[in-house]
Amino acid sequence: MIRSRRLRLILAGLLALCLPRAAWAGAPTDQLKAHIDQVIKILEDPELKVDGKVKERRSAVRKVANDIFDFAETAKRSLARHWQGRTEREREEFVSLFADLLERSYISKIELYGGEGIQYAGERIDGDVATVSSKIVTKQGTEIPVDYRMLRRGDRWLVYDFSVEGVSLISNYRTQFNKIIQTSSYAELVKKMRTKQEEFLFEEDVKTKGSARKQP
Repeated sequence: MIRSRRLRLILAGLLALCLPRAAWAGAPTDQLKAHIDQVIKILEDPELKVDGKVKERRSAVRKVANDIFDFAETAKRSLARHWQGRTEREREEFVSLFADLLERSYISKIELYGGEGIQYAGERIDGDVATVSSKIVTKQGTEIPVDYRMLRRGDRWLVYDFSVEGVSLISNYRTQFNKIIQTSSYAELVKKMRTKQEEFLFEEDVKTKGSARKQP
């Protein structure tokens, strides 16, 4: 449901969560750092790098993602005005589907990290909302700006959106979801999400079985 260029931009944002860090300042950035360190530890664990550990490695990364991302807020803002007409049960189902698809689509892609660097330009805090600005620096010296938007939840700061080169994750999905609902229905959107979820599960199962057959 997403064009290749947008996929690359969102992938860049997720990659930034596992890159080497520069200067850090403030609670939002500090909390991001703590989770980034966890992801790096998982990715560098030699026991989890083997093919047979793909599922286990991705499960560990997803656990960290659940601790730093506010998927419920992301889902709500992505559905936008269509959220208001949903029942509590529909909202719970949508958040669950959306979070699962986001994780399976993008979180695992941080395994593609190839030595890029990241520089932090600072953070802006306005009440319970914060923006952490950064830029990814590729091996070729290209700089890709990435901004993380976070919400304060008690004593925690959680990511609910990020933009890469000005392209927002939420804005991207909001456009897609609205188009499907407007041209068809909310039920059709959920149906498409369930189908995509089943495809991901099938692909993961095939890959896991393939890795198992390669084991001596």
